Amino acid sequence: MTVLASTQGHETSPLAGSGFSYDAAFSRNIGWVTEEEQQLLRKKRVAIAGMGGVGGIHAVTLARMGIGAFSVADFDHFDIVNFNRQIGANVQTLQKPKVSVMAEQVRNINPEVDLRTFPDGVTDENVDAFLEGVDMFVDGFDFFVLGMRRKVFARCRELGIPAVTAAPLGMGTAYLCFTPDGMSFEDYFRFEGENELHQYFKFLLGLAPSGLHQHSLVDSSRLNLKEERGPSTSAGCQLAAGVVGAQAIKLLLGRGPLKPAPWYHHFDAYEGKFVTKRLPSGNGSFLQRLKLKKIMKEFI
Repeated sequence: MTVLASTQGHETSPLAGSGFSYDAAFSRNIGWVTEEEQQLLRKKRVAIAGMGGVGGIHAVTLARMGIGAFSVADFDHFDIVNFNRQIGANVQTLQKPKVSVMAEQVRNINPEVDLRTFPDGVTDENVDAFLEGVDMFVDGFDFFVLGMRRKVFARCRELGIPAVTAAPLGMGTAYLCFTPDGMSFEDYFRFEGENELHQYFKFLLGLAPSGLHQHSLVDSSRLNLKEERGPSTSAGCQLAAGVVGAQAIKLLLGRGPLKPAPWYHHFDAYEGKFVTKRLPSGNGSFLQRLKLKKIMKEFI
């Protein structure tokens, strides 16, 4: 996930028409999707906010699934501290714009892709352009970017766009799917009226009520929500992208089973555990409120 904040670019690859064949490139998907479904994916547009830890690998994963159009946004540049988890980060991309680097990777997978880039990130001024014609939104915002995240999820609901958030937690991932006719992002997380720090705790608690990741955190001093920092792994990012890819098949092709919010899902590869449960009141439940008090007492 990457912090975002606006100009729009619409680009097609100069490699298009150079012998590339969409059908051949994605033929090995057939079997898990039908030939007809693959052609449907070719016509779908996915918006991804953030091209860092999870956003970049989301883009590559979905491009390899044959999604034919993307709207991608990020204002940040790659730094050496991104090397441990961000697919676009290496010595050759240091200080290069994340959105440009990842756009090139997507075009090198599918030269025919319809790609809109937003190098200033997602802002109040361009959010509608970012979501124009979009069939699915994928949350790749940095964990601590809650204000714009809330606005984008709210706008997706107004526009009837399904939205997915998958957070890398330790060596696992916690994910939620929000559909226009299901529980809203705000009703699930209950951010209203809370200060920024409390919102961070609510976001973490709502993503992973089961807390599977806590057992593999060997140095808790590295997690400090007050200072807006925390550890991460490439394993978690890769797992998050796999989850998003599977949800994309369900949402874009209308295939089930789909368990949107208030269902939450958490898989931890290190612990070898998977929890999927329904939380009808989201963070408003009595048990969630008790957990919130406990973790805030531990970390504040």
